[in-house]
Amino acid sequence: MPKIQLKNAVWKEGKQFVSWNINTGISSFGDSKKEALAGLQEALELYFEDFPMSKINKIEELDLVPLELKHA
Repeated sequence: MPKIQLKNAVWKEGKQFVSWNINTGISSFGDSKKEALAGLQEALELYFEDFPMSKINKIEELDLVPLELKHA
């Protein structure tokens, strides 16, 4: 069985960091990038509880994604 490639984004929103998994829509917040990332990892492990984590690429690197919001 191939590993699942999880796509993640992390950005700062106000004073908090937000980590978001694009595949599942799961997100986590934290006071630091590391804290937000750890929360996301834990949530994904619960989400994929019946799927061995060895088949899922662990989140090791943060992808900083600048978001550009356009008002209508």
